[in-house]
Formats: sequence, C-alpha cells, structure tokens
Amino acid sequence: MLSRRTLLQGAAAGLAAAAHAPVFAAENSVLQKTDATEKTPLNVILFEGFETIDAMGPVEMLAYAGIYDIRFYGLTAGIVKSAQGVPVSVESVEKTNPEGLLLLPGAAPQWLKLPPEFFAYVKRLAERAPWVLTVCTGSVLLGRTGLLDGRRATTNKNAVPMALKTLPAVQWQKRARWCVDGKFYTSSGLTAGMDMALGFLSDRFGSEKADAVAQYTEYVRSADPTKAPFAK
Repeated sequence: MLSRRTLLQGAAAGLAAAAHAPVFAAENSVLQKTDATEKTPLNVILFEGFETIDAMGPVEMLAYAGIYDIRFYGLTAGIVKSAQGVPVSVESVEKTNPEGLLLLPGAAPQWLKLPPEFFAYVKRLAERAPWVLTVCTGSVLLGRTGLLDGRRATTNKNAVPMALKTLPAVQWQKRARWCVDGKFYTSSGLTAGMDMALGFLSDRFGSEKADAVAQYTEYVRSADPTKAPFAK
C-alpha cells in the first residue's frame, strides 16, 4: 500500500510536469520536425584541418530548426579530421545536391592550401546554391573562387590582414559579427558562425524561430550583425 508521502510526491511530480507541458508544447510548435524527404538539403564541405566549431556550431543551430537535411562532403569519400582531431565521415563531393544550401567552415592558415579541384567544386556548388554560408576563414576560401569580388564579406578578425592582402577585390568588413550580401552570409571567427546561423534562420523564418533554437540550445544569441566585440 502506498504511503501518504509517496502519493504526495507523485502528485507534486505530476503537477510539475503539467506546468512545464505548455512550455515544451510551445517550443515544439516552433521547432517543428519534418520528414527527411521534405527537408531542404544543406551541403557541408569539409577538408583536413577544418575548425570543429566552424562546422558543428552552425550545424547544431540549423539542425534544431528541423528544416534541413544536413550532409557532410569532402573531395573524396572517407574520414576527414578537424584541426582538433575529430573524425567525420564524409561522402564524395560529387554526390552533393546542387540545389542545396552550402556551408563552408574555415581553418588556420596552414590548412587553407587546398588543391585546385577543391575550389572548382566549391565555386560550382556556390554558384547554384540558393544560399551560401561561410564561417571564419571559410570566406577566404570562397573568396579564392572569385565569387565574393565586389561584395561585402567578413572573416576571422585575425585573418583580416591576410584577406585584405590576398583578396583585395572583396569588400572586407572589419567590424561585423556576420555580413550579408545577396545570397552570401559570411561570419567572423569560430563562434560567430552560430550567431550567423541564427541570423539566417531569423531572416528566412522570423525571429521567433531563431529565438526558439537559441533558447532550446541554451545559447546567448547576438542578434546584431554589426556588433563585433573582437574587432581590432
């Protein structure tokens, strides 16, 4: 036979669950999940030495939106390791959906010396992609394709001197958390990619969607793309 104390504890737990139910219901109404067949393809291009958070930070935010079918690609199928040694299984870039969005992370300078065929594929995908998102020095990689010439873009603040010297045709923004020019979203270093991803969601689907993802992931979102606390 249940004791009075046990019954009271059970009742309290039930009331707590009931109190939280509307909150989770509200979150789920914003963070709607759809079948993979209905999701928009998002191609994440990886290479040896990419910065883990450059790729996985935005991926985390975009995945929680429940809108995108996110897949990882490399020049060849296999395992690609980040600069931090995180192994990621990738498909061959030849299998990307050419109509999908493109996400390109960055890396430290020593990892940016990639073969010509890498830039050829990035250019081809970026030209057809409805939206292109880069993080950190990913904008430098994209800039080498010529697609950012004459456009506003930003990059890791420590990489600005290199970007200005090697890609003078790009209108580099020194004070920007992220920058939007047409279909191109470029962000500053590392964690700025998460703010950019949330800003992208806000632009496409409204601030309620972006705020819900930030709340769900317990991330303090910076919603102002011009606020650049690390600018030099």
